[in-house]
Amino acid sequence: MFTHPDARILLFAKPPLPGRVKTRLIPAVGEDGACSAHSSLLCRVGQQLVQWQLAPLQLWAGIDGSFPALFDSWSYQLQSEGNLGERMAHAAKMTLAGEVQKVLFLGSDCPVLTRDYLKWAMAALETSDVVLGPAEDGGYVLLGMRRFIPAVFERIDWGTGQVLAQTRDRLREMKASWQELDTLWDVDRPEDLARYRALPGLNDAVSC
Repeated sequence: MFTHPDARILLFAKPPLPGRVKTRLIPAVGEDGACSAHSSLLCRVGQQLVQWQLAPLQLWAGIDGSFPALFDSWSYQLQSEGNLGERMAHAAKMTLAGEVQKVLFLGSDCPVLTRDYLKWAMAALETSDVVLGPAEDGGYVLLGMRRFIPAVFERIDWGTGQVLAQTRDRLREMKASWQELDTLWDVDRPEDLARYRALPGLNDAVSC
């Protein structure tokens, strides 16, 4: 059924709870508006990943709470304590400890991911330890690995424009091989939300 049964796609996301999601949008659109945008993005990526059938799917929840019914059939895990790096490291270590050969980390806030983009990421992991999907804001929209490299998640200023550059530094220090995909954008700020709503054929009422 899956194109890559030996891989896992790990979606790091929060349940749609007003006041707890997309907090940087709240000053512009309020708690309910920010939650609506988050729900739309979450359902969009969830629907796409189910449709694409690239690899078994895991939902790693940032906080406990109810997710839309679309995610009922997904493998569910609650993220560990700690900063984002510590939580991702825990998930990567757990997932790669068994028979899984590759993991791809995704968030729910990149509306321009495509099936081909994820296929390129999987292909990159055939020859490289890590694959990165750079984000316009200096972070990344995707991180994949075929072996657990703890340093990738250490000494990173999460939530800043230095994340991608610092991740490269960690990879160089470890002499790990990596590839980078095309740069994409995600939705964090009000101007990003306007860009999302302007996507052709899209409205902000995606539901699942």
